[in-house]
Amino acid sequence: MGNINLLISNAADIIYKSKFTIALTGAGISVESGIPDFRSEGGLWSRFDPSEYATIEAFRQDPEKVWKMLKEMDEIVSGARPNSAHIAMGEMEKMGFLHYIITQNIDNLHQEGGAKNVIEYHGNSSTLSCLWCGRRYRSIEKKGEYPPKCHCGRVLKPDVVFFGEPIPVDALHKSYELASKAEALMIVGTSAVVSPANSIPVIAKQNGAKLIEINLENTHLTNSITDIFLKGRAGEILPALLKELKSRIH
Repeated sequence: MGNINLLISNAADIIYKSKFTIALTGAGISVESGIPDFRSEGGLWSRFDPSEYATIEAFRQDPEKVWKMLKEMDEIVSGARPNSAHIAMGEMEKMGFLHYIITQNIDNLHQEGGAKNVIEYHGNSSTLSCLWCGRRYRSIEKKGEYPPKCHCGRVLKPDVVFFGEPIPVDALHKSYELASKAEALMIVGTSAVVSPANSIPVIAKQNGAKLIEINLENTHLTNSITDIFLKGRAGEILPALLKELKSRIH
């Protein structure tokens, strides 16, 4: 799809002119931080059947068993640091070029990378809650405790959305509202096939937004509704996009 530098320059033009820009991110942006996509070969779901370990019913029935999977997830996620893509997006937000990030990730890396306006579809693993008494903890308070227990003696659940649990209603409504008024949407590291994230590009496009897609491979969006496809690693493309935006200010 043409020269990548020209495409990055064209994408920067869209963002520079846009009065309201949002981003939709998925597992692909965090792979460069060392968090493999759970669905990929060798990912978490190849070792732990999600129907057995990742449903809310499974957790309620046998939280100790589910924590075998959560322990591994926790070790991967807690060791990860934001990469250059997260940091570039944080910088874009500070400069007023990016207004909100809607993410399907649970790793808190957007926030650690400097972003403040983050809508999380699947919760966040940096806090834990007791389903029985309602008490909440920061994960760091329970570091190394497997399974982590509440004062009431029950096993704590990370504040991530398990299969069978609804997406937080506020997150859903807010994301639809943002998508309907966005002038530009960046789609980063996600094929946007899982509901409800798959509706965000469609809503944005229907309302006249320009879609900039940054992915390693083509997706179902690439040849249907994407305006500019930047093929490659988010950790390389986003800093290049940020540099282009900065050059337009000076």
